[in-house]
Amino acid sequence: MMGFIEKFIMPFALKLGNQRHLLAIRDTLIGMIAITIVGSFAVLFNNLGQIIPPYGRMMEAIFGSNWSTLGGDIWFGTFAFLSVFAVFGISYKLARSYGDDGFEAMLISAACFFLLLPQTANVTLPIDEAATETVAGGVWGLVSVNYFNATALFTAIIVALIATEIFLRLSKIKALVIKMPDGVPPAVSKSFAKLVPGMGTIFLAGLFGVVFRMVTDGKVLNDWLNTVIVSPLTNAVDSLPFAVLIVLLVHLFWMVGLHGPNILGGITTPLFEKTGAENIDLAQAGVQALGEYHILAGSFLDAFVYLGGSGATLGLIIAMIIAGRKRYKQMIGLGGAPGVFQINEPILFGLPIVLNPIWFIPFVLGPVITTIISYLAVEYGIVPPVTAKIPWVTPPIVGGYLATGGSFLGAGLAALNLLISTVVYLPFVYAQVKIDSKNKTELTKDSDSVSV
Repeated sequence: MMGFIEKFIMPFALKLGNQRHLLAIRDTLIGMIAITIVGSFAVLFNNLGQIIPPYGRMMEAIFGSNWSTLGGDIWFGTFAFLSVFAVFGISYKLARSYGDDGFEAMLISAACFFLLLPQTANVTLPIDEAATETVAGGVWGLVSVNYFNATALFTAIIVALIATEIFLRLSKIKALVIKMPDGVPPAVSKSFAKLVPGMGTIFLAGLFGVVFRMVTDGKVLNDWLNTVIVSPLTNAVDSLPFAVLIVLLVHLFWMVGLHGPNILGGITTPLFEKTGAENIDLAQAGVQALGEYHILAGSFLDAFVYLGGSGATLGLIIAMIIAGRKRYKQMIGLGGAPGVFQINEPILFGLPIVLNPIWFIPFVLGPVITTIISYLAVEYGIVPPVTAKIPWVTPPIVGGYLATGGSFLGAGLAALNLLISTVVYLPFVYAQVKIDSKNKTELTKDSDSVSV
């Protein structure tokens, strides 16, 4: 197995992990963590009023009946414009990877994204207390927030990547570069040098938008993508087989020393960000129907599977403590505290688990089992879906509580998974102890023979 992975999978994984477009997507969405976490916690604090009525009454007594306005405003300033932030960030990161400063590319990509959006929205106006009237043709300049939030995330990614590539390639054509005299300030000269490429990129995006609407009977790019590609893709991703596949690949990569989450992050991060953000939007809107929520969303794996880090190695540390062997004292001290905060490199490379066949089965099997249990628990309504984004360093059990909107059922599921991980690791800890004892005995016999 190790030989197969090293020969056939590692080369592909390394290329995938270093692919500049996937890196730009992954790094941007990770860089937005402050925005997404504060937005999700704002929704969490608002919803706690429904989950814990005394909390809601206390907040109303202190801040008045509109106490949830603050949380709603924070959500609007974060999740409502998630795709806009993504356009700026992805374009900037991608341009920087080519050696460009990224500033002009970022602005040009944003302009291309905005011009591809619908410029009108249908609204209803009250005629009297009993009737409403739809404004014919919609209101110009009124754009739905759904074209800026997570619903448009894949459109933002595609536009940012393509617009940046076009702009940078046009910038390399000498005939399109305007050279200013030497006395012109550098900032002005630099702007004029990319003037024609920027104008050309925006013009091409606008021309594409017009032709696209003609071909699709008036549909804008975002609506077409959501209908034809994004919705079917999201449904396929939000499934138990996909969840198991991702967890399996992550841990197979780790076993040969490759950072699985980072390698797959360019693919999985936008998917999980989108489903997680949509869950948070549903929670913000007060949707109660669990069938509307995604299961594999946002911080699902961090809250229920990666307990102590990849491989749920906090369970391994607990198993070492249960075994009570002196051999593991140093490893428990080295990996225990970081493991509580989901950092497990000391265990992965210190034990080691990486490239160690003895730990292959529990390291891979434990997370697969807990993934299946967690998915089914949410699917059958035993545990609430993930409706808040948590930092990946959030301690286990606490993460399960926060990610599910303050549900003790979420904390209970995380605790159960931690127990399962410990049980899976325990036989292998004892087996390792026996192997070490046997090796020590044989080494002692060899030493005695040499002495004689």
